[in-house]
Amino acid sequence: MFRPFSARRRRIAGAGLALALGGLAAGCSPKPSASFQGIDVTGAEYARDLPLTDQDGQARSLKDFAGKVVVVFFGYTQCPDVCPTSMGELAQVKEALGERGDRLQGVFVTVDPERDTPEVLKAYMANFDPSFVALSGTPEQLAAVAKDFKIYYKRVDGPTPTSYTMDHSAGSYLYDPAGRLRVYHRYGSGPQALLADVRTLLDEAG
Repeated sequence: MFRPFSARRRRIAGAGLALALGGLAAGCSPKPSASFQGIDVTGAEYARDLPLTDQDGQARSLKDFAGKVVVVFFGYTQCPDVCPTSMGELAQVKEALGERGDRLQGVFVTVDPERDTPEVLKAYMANFDPSFVALSGTPEQLAAVAKDFKIYYKRVDGPTPTSYTMDHSAGSYLYDPAGRLRVYHRYGSGPQALLADVRTLLDEAG
């Protein structure tokens, strides 16, 4: 069951959707090759790579996941609702794919590198699927990647220095097995819509 958005989260999700649609208008093919449940962004010229470090200290890029459908989500481990819901749905999708589940790669990019250490990220991924990859980097690296992905994030101070929260865009980016950005799913679309689009991309690849 989904928890309702706060007004702030609705604004952030809406901003992420508007950015995705803006990219679609600016750089996408006018004739999409497939029918998707999410927003077709085939041909988009943003969100091109993820040059960050995973929870094991290994440098990563999207090329590492060639041959798989890649689903990328930006969040942080202390997020109370949107992030665990999104990652939990992604784990459900992988399970529903059965034998084809090994051709789905979940990627979680933290927007809170201060608290999301490699150990914390590794434990967090284990809650959903140990094959999922969590990425982090320096503040400068994350800012550059967020700009390329049109992601919004901002620290919101709490009553103590360590009790802050992070406002952030809520949506998932789907790449086909050839490494091309194809679909944007806004938060709340549900696992069935995500599953349908993953299957479409896998079927395209054969």
